[in-house]
Amino acid sequence: MAPLAARARTLAAIVALSLLGGCAALDHGILNAQGPVAAHERHFFIIVCGILLFVWVPIVVLAPVIAWHYRLSNTHHAYRPKWAFSWPLEGFIWIPPIGIVVLLAFLLWPATQKDDPYTRQAGRGTPVRVQAIALDWKWVFIYPDEGVATVNQLAVPAGRPVHLSLTSGTVMQSLLLPQLAGQVYAMAGMRTRMNFAADRPGTYHGENTQFSGKDFARQQFPVVSMTPAAYAGWLARAHLAYRPLDQAAWAALSRLGTSAPQTYSTVPPRLFDRIVAATGGAAHPHDHSVTRKAP
Repeated sequence: MAPLAARARTLAAIVALSLLGGCAALDHGILNAQGPVAAHERHFFIIVCGILLFVWVPIVVLAPVIAWHYRLSNTHHAYRPKWAFSWPLEGFIWIPPIGIVVLLAFLLWPATQKDDPYTRQAGRGTPVRVQAIALDWKWVFIYPDEGVATVNQLAVPAGRPVHLSLTSGTVMQSLLLPQLAGQVYAMAGMRTRMNFAADRPGTYHGENTQFSGKDFARQQFPVVSMTPAAYAGWLARAHLAYRPLDQAAWAALSRLGTSAPQTYSTVPPRLFDRIVAATGGAAHPHDHSVTRKAP
C-alpha cells in the first residue's frame, strides 16, 4: 500500500503543478492579450480551434464507440469487412479535410499580413523607437530618440505604437512578448523588427525562448506600460540619474551572467549599429562612422 500511496501523492503533485502552469499561461499568455496584435492573434486562434473541432470531436467520440462495439466479447458483431471501392466513403474521407485546409488558407493569408511583426501599427500616433540587443543572459533596450537605455526592463507609453529593432551581441536568441506581439528572433550581425502597442497601463511579461546557455531561462523582463504622463516622468528621471552607458558599463554588461533592471542616462551614438557591425553585419546606410571594433 505504501508504494501505491506514494504514487498517488506524486500524481497529485504533477496535476497540481500542471494546473498552476495553466494558470500562469492564462495570466501571461495570448489568451490574456493586452495589445492589438495579440488580440487579433487570439481571435484567430479561437477561430482555428473551433474549425479543428470538426476533426477532433468525431475522432474522440467515434474511436471509443467503435472500439466498444467491436470488443472481443461482442461475438454478434465481429468485424469481417468485404473490401470494395466506395465513392461516398472516399468523399467522406477526403472532402472534409480538403475543405478545412482550404478554409484555413483563406483565413491565414490576411491574418498573416495583418499580424506581420514588420507591419507598423497605423492610426496610433508617432511610434516609440526602441533598439533591443540580446546578451548572455540579459536584454539591453536603447531609446535612440531619447538617448537613454535600460537593462531587463522595457518601458513604453500605453496607446502608442512601439517600433522595436532587434539584434544579438552573442548567439541567436528569441524575444517573446506573448500578451502584446508574439515572438521574433534576434541574430548577431542582423536586424529584425517587431511592431506592437499596449492598450492600457500595466506590467506584462517578456523573455528569451531560444536556448542560449545555462541561465537563458532566467532571461526574463517586465514590459511596463505607462500613461503618457507617467512615461514622460520616467524619461525625466532617467535623464537626471547620472549613469552613462560608457565603454566600462558595456564591458560589464557583455560578461556572462544575469542582471537586475537598470537604467542608463546616456547612450553612445549609433551603439546599436556598431553592435550589428561588430558581429558581422552591414553598417546602417545612414551611418558612416560605423567601425568593425566592439563598442
